[in-house]
Amino acid sequence: MAKNERKNFLLDFEKPLCELESRIDQIRQLAAENQVDVSEEIAQLEARAETLRQEIFSSLTPAQRLQLARHPRRPSTLDYIQAITDEWLELHGDRSGHDDPALVGGVGRLNGRPVVLMGHQKGRDTKDNVARNFGMASPGGYRKALRLMEHANKFGMPILTFIDTPGAWAGVEAEKLGQGEAIAYNLRQMFSFSVPIITTVIGEGGSGGALGIGVADRLLMFEHSVYTVASPEACAAILWKDAKKSPQAAAALKITSRDLKQLDLIDKILPEPSSGAHSAPIEAAETLKQAIWECLEELSEMTPQQLQQLRYEKFRKMGVFEQAS
Repeated sequence: MAKNERKNFLLDFEKPLCELESRIDQIRQLAAENQVDVSEEIAQLEARAETLRQEIFSSLTPAQRLQLARHPRRPSTLDYIQAITDEWLELHGDRSGHDDPALVGGVGRLNGRPVVLMGHQKGRDTKDNVARNFGMASPGGYRKALRLMEHANKFGMPILTFIDTPGAWAGVEAEKLGQGEAIAYNLRQMFSFSVPIITTVIGEGGSGGALGIGVADRLLMFEHSVYTVASPEACAAILWKDAKKSPQAAAALKITSRDLKQLDLIDKILPEPSSGAHSAPIEAAETLKQAIWECLEELSEMTPQQLQQLRYEKFRKMGVFEQAS
């Protein structure tokens, strides 16, 4: 990402680092214009910038990680699909008269292997976000996803899903079209599939909207992504009648990748570039591709019966704890 473009989307905690990087650029430019050797000084400043970067991104609060997960330049489902596949063909429609742009999917090849890929798709700007309903899928979106997953199961292709949504569309029209039924049906059917299913939380994973494509054999999660039963804003409004208490709710909800790994709810944390996935999307895509391929090779050794049984056991043990006497 170009630095001037990055400045347009700076988060508060990114500003000190950006100011230092701008200062380094100015010194480098002045040195070039005046033909002065300041390489030693620049090296010292760059070392300071790297130290500051590590300090900032290693000590982010849950609320700050939520900001990163929602970053407008964070790579989206389509960005990752196009980066990791050899070829890709998007498919449309739920065969019931709807084609939801908030949930995209199709067929592709990963290292030459046919796969079916799908995920939530947010927009890059206000106009695009409105067109894609901010990544909040309608019942038609989940039925489109199910159609693609059934196609994958029929022809023996692994299913790769990418979660990035604040939640399913909660409008009155969505309820009229059967939002709850569409998500519940997806959950049931995904448990029955005989092909490997790998899900990655690439940004924001919220509520049933995430679960509608989230029943998987392997659940991966980018380092600065979040996964939660409800948005911190909604939680704060419910518990304290004050959405401004969302940072407090974010901490209590245990929404970060580190928290969820400790709770054994996800299988692997994918490290992000030092300043977040939006700072080096190609590097993030390479990390994602490698992780998915490793999971695919492991899961491909299992029989359909083993996949179904392990998937069942994986979800049955979630939320089960032993209390010490």
